[in-house]
This record gives sequence, C-alpha cells and structure tokens, in this order.
Amino acid sequence: MKRSLVSTGLSLAAGLAVPLVIPSSAMGLNGVVAPSNRINLAGIGIRHRGTYVLGFMLQQPDVQFRSVCDVNASRRENVKKIADEKYGNNDCKTYHDFRELLQRDDIDAVVIATGDRWHTLMSIMAAQAGKDVYSEKPCCLTIDECKILDDAIKHFGTVFQAGTQRRSVDNFKFAVELARSGKHGKIHTVHASIYHLKLTFDWLPAQPIPDKNVLDWDMWLGPAPRRPFNTAYMNGGSDTVNDGRGGWAAWRSHYDFDSGATLHDWGAHTVDLCQWAVTDDNTTPVEYEADGGTIYAKYENGIKLVMRPEGWLGLGTCPVRFEGDEGWIETGDSGRIAVYPESLRSELRPTTNLDGLSPFYHCRNFFDCVKTRSQPVCNSHSTRYSHLACHAAALSWMLKRKLRFDAVKAEFIGDDEANRMRSRTLREPWTYDVF
Repeated sequence: MKRSLVSTGLSLAAGLAVPLVIPSSAMGLNGVVAPSNRINLAGIGIRHRGTYVLGFMLQQPDVQFRSVCDVNASRRENVKKIADEKYGNNDCKTYHDFRELLQRDDIDAVVIATGDRWHTLMSIMAAQAGKDVYSEKPCCLTIDECKILDDAIKHFGTVFQAGTQRRSVDNFKFAVELARSGKHGKIHTVHASIYHLKLTFDWLPAQPIPDKNVLDWDMWLGPAPRRPFNTAYMNGGSDTVNDGRGGWAAWRSHYDFDSGATLHDWGAHTVDLCQWAVTDDNTTPVEYEADGGTIYAKYENGIKLVMRPEGWLGLGTCPVRFEGDEGWIETGDSGRIAVYPESLRSELRPTTNLDGLSPFYHCRNFFDCVKTRSQPVCNSHSTRYSHLACHAAALSWMLKRKLRFDAVKAEFIGDDEANRMRSRTLREPWTYDVF
C-alpha cells in the first residue's frame, strides 16, 4: 500500500506539564508548508540535466530534498552542498548505492537523472520500494523496456512522470490543441525534429580504474556490458552530444549506453508531441523507413510522421509541425508560433510558460499528482507509446530498411533481426525480475 504523506507528530507522555511550543513553520504558517504536507524527495545521478531540473524542484514550497545518490563522490557532494545551502543546514544525506537510498521510509519520491541504461530498472526498483518517480528521458533503452516499465508502474500504483516536459509548455500545448481542433482540416502529416543520427560500437581506450570510493565504475555501468574505463564517458570529450542544458555526455551514441543513435534525445520530446496531437497515446506508427538522416513513418489510419533534423522555420530548438488539408502550425522552444492560413493568427494567445520555465511547471504537475494520486501529463502509458515509436524509427535507420510494426504486440512483422533487437541482455545482477 502506498505510504501516506501525512506523518504522525511527537508522542507526548501523558501528564507532561511543560508548555508545548510549536514553531509557526511546523504549522504551515507564514507561507511555510507544514512538514506533514511536504513531499520528501531524493535524487539519483544528478549532474548537468539533473541539476538543472533539481533547481526547479527546490523552488517548490511543499518539497524537501533530503538525500542524493551518485557513484561519483564529488558529484554527490556537490548536490548535497546545493541542498544544504538551500535549507541552511547539513541534513542532506549522501549515498553511493541507490538501493540504500530506496530503503528509506521517509522518502516519498525520487528524481532519476542517470544515463539511459539505468532509467527503466531504477524506476521499477523505486516503484517497488513505494517511491513515486520522475525519470529523465529517454526512460527506456529498448522496445521491450517500454512495456516492462509501464506494466511495473501500473502494478505498483506508482505516480510516474517522464522528463519530456514540453507537454507542460504553453506554445506546444496550444499547437496540439489547434491541430486537434480541426481548424487546419484533417491532419495528414506531423513533423518531429531529431538530432543528426549517430551510432558507434567502438570502445574508448582503457584507462586506470579510479578508486571505488572516488568513482564506482562497475556501478556506473550497471546493467550495461562491461567495458574498459575511460573518464570521457562521464566528463565529455571531443566526440560528444549536447545534453540540452550545456552539459556533454560522451557515452551518448555508444550503442551499449544509448537508447538509439541519439534519436531519443530530441525525439522523446517531439515524437511525444506528435503522438499527443494525432493519437490518444494508445498506438504508434506501423511503418518506418529511413532516407538518409530522415525517417518516414505512417500510422494505421494513414497519418504520416516525419522525423527530421533540418528544414525548420527557425522557431527555436525542439520544433514540431502539424499539417492538415487546410493549413499548418509550427512552433519550437522560442515560444514563437507560425500558422497558415493567416486567419488562424486570431487564434493565437500569449505564451508565458516557455522552455526556460517548462521544468518548473512539469515538476509541479508531478508533485500535484503525488498528492492527488492522479496521472501526470507524461505518465508511463504515454511514455510507452512515444518511446516505442522512437525505438522502431531508430532500428529502421540502423538496419537501413523499411520495417512493419505491430503496435499492439510491439513487435516487427516478418523481420527476425529487428525483433531480436527489441531487447538487450542485462549484466548480472541487474535484472527485471523484481515483481
């Protein structure tokens, strides 16, 4: 049973004759949220992107960040410093092994911002431990993990939010609403921006493994195959991909660690928005075919999904475009919106919630759902199907051929090689046999 957020107070001996003085902060006065109404939060693998999102979480008045886990000692100490300075104390606890953190009964929710290889397994283990989960994207490393994660979250009754925060951004929400309204006529094509795709199976040169107390390389690898240590996997290098907030992650594009040729880095956002615009989050395209760096997909009802890195109107990063028989709309992270026909400009409204603040609203949606036990905007069900589309598209690009996909069974039709690539072998002891 999910543990209540309401905790019991002090147990006073009968007949205690001293006055009981309760601070106003404990009663929720003066704008301070009472401890019994606060969400106790912990973080796992908080670095560039994680630190950025945590900054918005720390602004929530009803959230208390209580502990952090990282296999890198300097990084967990850095996050502890941020939390302690925020609260003016030394209370943030640090952990090297996330399993110890998950054993704490006083933690209600965790934010997981590790590399992709850990997201599904950690989310499941957190759910099993009774914690609600905010997981950075991509949330699933493979097609099979999409189902495994969604099934586990539903099994444990966990509140799950994927970090695909553009469903919480005004201009993207407006574009989806307009597309679904029919004012562009029947939508026939949706466009999702992606990175220039890249994939390598090479290993970086071996370097001496650091002391385990400084960096636990084995735990960093987790369920991924064992390979020689190289500091560039964590610290970046010349051959890297931007993580979206100024951080660099050299493990990206390495097959053992990457969800699929870096397609998910933007695609987890933009394909998700396209899915939101033309489906009820219950299906995916059934055909995928790559042409160079662009991937063309088609839904069962004939609507086309185009995943492409170029040819946008310059409305900011992460753009999407929805085209109908009678017009189109395109928008991106700048918040600007382009529409056709011009008569639809009268439909536009001011956008105050732009990408720079999107994590704040997205995190707020998560915390509100933690309290109400309702479904966040990017729950495990919607994540399942948007990630399935990204994985199927990436495999089409990797295999350089057209793939037919059964959206119900989540398997390819008549392609044994593609079906073998729906899953990966996990390195012991990290398995999904937890529920």
